[in-house]
Amino acid sequence: MALGVFAALVGHAYEVGAQEPPPIPFFVVDLQGTTVSFPSDPSLAASRGLAQGELPGRGFGANAAVHVFPFKFRAVTFGFGGRLMISQATQTPEPVPGLRTVTERLTYLGPQISLNFGTGAGWSYLSGGIAASTWSVVPEGQAPLPPDEERLQTIDYGGGARWFAKPHLAFSLDVRFYAVNPSTPALGLPGAPRNTFFVFGAGISLK
Repeated sequence: MALGVFAALVGHAYEVGAQEPPPIPFFVVDLQGTTVSFPSDPSLAASRGLAQGELPGRGFGANAAVHVFPFKFRAVTFGFGGRLMISQATQTPEPVPGLRTVTERLTYLGPQISLNFGTGAGWSYLSGGIAASTWSVVPEGQAPLPPDEERLQTIDYGGGARWFAKPHLAFSLDVRFYAVNPSTPALGLPGAPRNTFFVFGAGISLK
């Protein structure tokens, strides 16, 4: 009798230990803070009638994304969703005659397709999408110029990972590039050049 109970307990412990990790969930929301390197390019400054020293440089912002993972094929779980990323930088130059405070902002909203590798306890991914972004560079007290409001075709691509230390809460990282098309020349000024922004995000994921 005792041997039978012992064997049953050992068998149950083996079954628990042998359980596969949970699959990637159907639904995830990412909320992250971001940092972005805005360009310090004389061509960009010329497109807004600015001095190169007025361009802000590094900025910060936020990233929010929603994903669903409807099916898996072998080791890959396919995801679909959308992403909103807003980053901004403001620089007040050293007291130099003629230099103004300038605010630069990149805003992107678009769809996402992802390839995901791992389990519900934690997984990595590659993702990307094509949509439009706005890229504004506006001196303090000045109205936006047409290029600041133009919707520019943008390809975003990158990857990251999520680690679920708790059942519904994860720490997440995202490394992403936004390749933004040139803007249209306007008001006698040249168009802004094509540029690729590097954006790093860190925050939480909820499932």
